[in-house]
Amino acid sequence: MKFGFVTCVQLGLSCIEKIYEIGGQLDLLITLNDNKAVKKSGRIYLDDFSSKNKIDLIKINHINDAEAIQAIKDHDIDWLFIIGWSQIANKSVLDAPKKGAIGIHPTLLPEGRGRAAIPWAIIKGLDQTGVSMFKLDEGVDTGKLLGQKFLPLTPKETASSLYNRVNKAHEGLIEQVWSDLVNDSIVLKAQDESKATYWPGRTPADGEINEAMTVEEVDRLVRATTKPYPGAFIMEDGKKIIVWSGSTLQSIGNEESICIKLSNGDYWATNFEEVLE
Repeated sequence: MKFGFVTCVQLGLSCIEKIYEIGGQLDLLITLNDNKAVKKSGRIYLDDFSSKNKIDLIKINHINDAEAIQAIKDHDIDWLFIIGWSQIANKSVLDAPKKGAIGIHPTLLPEGRGRAAIPWAIIKGLDQTGVSMFKLDEGVDTGKLLGQKFLPLTPKETASSLYNRVNKAHEGLIEQVWSDLVNDSIVLKAQDESKATYWPGRTPADGEINEAMTVEEVDRLVRATTKPYPGAFIMEDGKKIIVWSGSTLQSIGNEESICIKLSNGDYWATNFEEVLE
């Protein structure tokens, strides 16, 4: 069984390293050209890893480029992992590997198809989320499942803590299914369409705190949008104040905090790190 891997960020490299840690190997690596997405969060380069492990490395501008498709075919790839990659693969790419292409989505599919999975899990107050490995098709997170890992959520879960746990779960899921992929014994399970939900994308503007929100709503929003995301914010005297954390108060706190009076009469004290015009 031959495997390829498409990535350009640390999450993907961590999964690749996990494959080699458990004794697996890859036959092809595909990444972006060095001058592409240089400011992308977590951007990495695969040259050293490919050289050290003697893996052919192809650099492209887009996953749908003819050279990428031809490389997959030339290397006789059975399964192609596409993880940590924002470009959408078309049918020609999905059909190029003999068995198919594999993606991972950070929800318990079919729940939470779409975007902003980590913030939404917190904003919605879920008691658990997870990661799902699935065979990519032309739909949005609709392919058959190869495996899932469950992640319970604590009442004080933040985007930072969940982001790290989701990344580790990616590695754990790779380890969980690797043997079955190698032995061609993996069982694919169709998603239950009756349980499917779709979560929309979010923009930095969606992080604004307003006085009509409850303490619980503010708390969830701040925890859901803290680092590595842009942060929740309030507007004060024409300035955008980014809020990274906070707590509930019954009255106005000390001068070191900014306190927001909410609709139910409670106050929410924020800790902030930067003020932007």
